[in-house]
Amino acid sequence: MSSDLEPIRILSVDDHPLIRQGIASLLATQADMNLIAQAANGREAIQEFHRHRPDITLMDLQMPEMNGLDAIIAILGEFPEARIIVLTTYAGDVQALRALKAGARAYLLKDSLHKELLATIRAVQAGKKSMSPEVSFQVAEHATDDSLTPAEVRVLRLIAEGNANKEIAAQLSTSEDTVKGQVRNILSKLGAKDRTHAAMIGLKRGIIEI
Repeated sequence: MSSDLEPIRILSVDDHPLIRQGIASLLATQADMNLIAQAANGREAIQEFHRHRPDITLMDLQMPEMNGLDAIIAILGEFPEARIIVLTTYAGDVQALRALKAGARAYLLKDSLHKELLATIRAVQAGKKSMSPEVSFQVAEHATDDSLTPAEVRVLRLIAEGNANKEIAAQLSTSEDTVKGQVRNILSKLGAKDRTHAAMIGLKRGIIEI
């Protein structure tokens, strides 16, 4: 890791070139930061981490080929001291908790980058942790919620993909009555009015991705 006199060496990982360009422009204005590498997906992130051993890695979550969460787990499995900051579009509490449990040091929303990124990089480099206020609110709001079981998450994902109960039952090799019961549980746990509302909540909170 760098000393106080050396610039913080940063790896930027995002599948959108415009986001990477914006981050590069922002970092270029800072004397104590140096963007040493970029990657467009999780596999590239692991390769570039091996190559450069950055002080800080800025990691998007939803990317093709290999997502950010899997890349975080892989990198920290090999380099437990790696400092990773998640940058995402989504304030979902479930997605945030997954990333933090995997070992990410901070969780920022992309629309807050100009306000929060530089301070967060310096804080994480100093050994601190950080989370966007919006994400902190989401996590606190749902802290006592009854979470969905893995089976209910699978059903919710199939609902979001537009499947009816009969189709879900066929895909999961179970009875339609079982699926109906799981759907009732899902609506109750999420506080959803109907199936469509449940799917929207699931996507917003990061419980499911499609």
